[in-house]
Amino acid sequence: MLNLLKCYKPSFPLCSSTSICASKALIFTQTHKIFTKNLQKSTTRTYCGVSGNGERKGESSKLKELWLYNTMSKRKELFKPKVEGQVGMYVCGVTAYDFSHIGHARVYVSVDVLFRYLRVLGYEVNYVRNFTDVDDKIISRANQLGEDPIGLSKRFCEEFHQDMEDLHCLPPSVEPRVSDHISHIIDMIKQILDNGCAYKTDADVYFAVDKFPHYGRLSGRKIGDNRAGERVAIDTRKKNPADFALWKSAKEGEPFWESPWGPGRPGWHIECSAMSAAYLGYSFDIHGGGMDLIFPHHENEIAQNCAACDKSDISYWIHNGFVTIDSEKMSKSLGNFFTIRQVIDLYHPLALRHFLIGTHYRSPINYSDLQLESASERIFYIYQTLHDCEDFVSQNNVTSMGNIPPQTIDCINNFEDILFTAMSDDLHTPDVLAALSDPLKTANDLLHTKQGKKALLRRESLGALEKTMRNALTILGLMPTGYTEALQQLKEKALKRAKLTKEEVLSKIAERNTSRKNKEYEKSDAIRKELAAAGIALMDSPEGTKWRPAIPSGLQEQLAATT
Repeated sequence: MLNLLKCYKPSFPLCSSTSICASKALIFTQTHKIFTKNLQKSTTRTYCGVSGNGERKGESSKLKELWLYNTMSKRKELFKPKVEGQVGMYVCGVTAYDFSHIGHARVYVSVDVLFRYLRVLGYEVNYVRNFTDVDDKIISRANQLGEDPIGLSKRFCEEFHQDMEDLHCLPPSVEPRVSDHISHIIDMIKQILDNGCAYKTDADVYFAVDKFPHYGRLSGRKIGDNRAGERVAIDTRKKNPADFALWKSAKEGEPFWESPWGPGRPGWHIECSAMSAAYLGYSFDIHGGGMDLIFPHHENEIAQNCAACDKSDISYWIHNGFVTIDSEKMSKSLGNFFTIRQVIDLYHPLALRHFLIGTHYRSPINYSDLQLESASERIFYIYQTLHDCEDFVSQNNVTSMGNIPPQTIDCINNFEDILFTAMSDDLHTPDVLAALSDPLKTANDLLHTKQGKKALLRRESLGALEKTMRNALTILGLMPTGYTEALQQLKEKALKRAKLTKEEVLSKIAERNTSRKNKEYEKSDAIRKELAAAGIALMDSPEGTKWRPAIPSGLQEQLAATT
């Protein structure tokens, strides 16, 4: 057993049998290796052969600098890990009793971007993300469905894994579950009691917030301002209304474990404190989660950690903003949520990811069909451009990227400057997405304009541009397994939203072609408008008419009215 009582600090990194199932672990591990190999190259500017290895003077050291907003200090700070080259990061996972909603998606996509970028910068990251599989909400849901609470939670843990895989979130290094760490939790509660920071009432144990003078420093709250807390009923046995449960006595029909205080189960807050200490020690680099966890959950974690070990020290507290609907936080408790499954039934998972990182992670983001349609149209354009680049390069046998025209080098270097500057400044992903416009336009000019088709070293330019953008998409987690497959999937989702089949669209195109041939232009325009209203855009060329997904014309008018 890991000895929490002596301010346990594990060796780094730590492997665990509580990680995800072996088959997925193998797939994800391979993804990790490919990801790291490709992205660490990107930080040394190997694409264009500019100035030797592509670095400009002083660039290497700047790329190592990362500034993160720390909720504790309320300002951006230069990231400095406790151990050079290594990062310990803990993120609060889901309480697994239902399908995850897009508020959850935002948390773990935001953390995934940080995880990826830390690895790009060369850090070895020990990323721990827990599952809460013992909780009041799980017990309540299990009783409603007539299921075993642990079995119910296990099922939704697997569903969560599928959601994360669909969203291209890399797996954490380890995924501990509460039910596997009861002994660690009990040991930590013993230490808090021994240190005089908790008290027993019958078979329950409560943390005494009055014993921790720094309580409230993360959230900025004063003890007198605090409510009794979340996930617990008001208990008159508490010495202070803000005191919170470390151990709850067993109730009929609930799972329980034996403890020095009698049979029962842990409180919510102690679970994360014990599991983060078990895998990262009491002193590590980053603790993350949604803003809703600042109080009471993370505030209580700090109090527990410090009460158990006076050397407890977490350097950076990172929190993402809410997903809102009509300016109200999306949550299961409010009933105003969309599950990840509901959204990706109609939109490509990477369109959802693009939407989520299209706003800075600390800002609120308002969910709407218009935003999802815009993200879907954008990634179709990105993947189509990169598909055309890849197709052209493969057909023209470009084997070397040695000689690149100066204007292409400038385009790539300017984009990379924005990429690394934005990502190193508290992960400003919207700036990176916006900056893609320039290399995308350059590539499309080379592919489709008369002047571009005559450009010198056209193939080499397209190859370098595609590689640059591919690496950027990988950093952002937006790189599909293949452009052709992603484009086809985006079309299928668009047809589903339009309630049309491919055959029906082709039939409409044929009908329109006949109308144009017969000079029935009013009818042909009506067909175009009909399809545009359903989110299907027609593109005419000498080779014929093709279609692509687009923002439905009604939503385009709405977008134009708001900009």
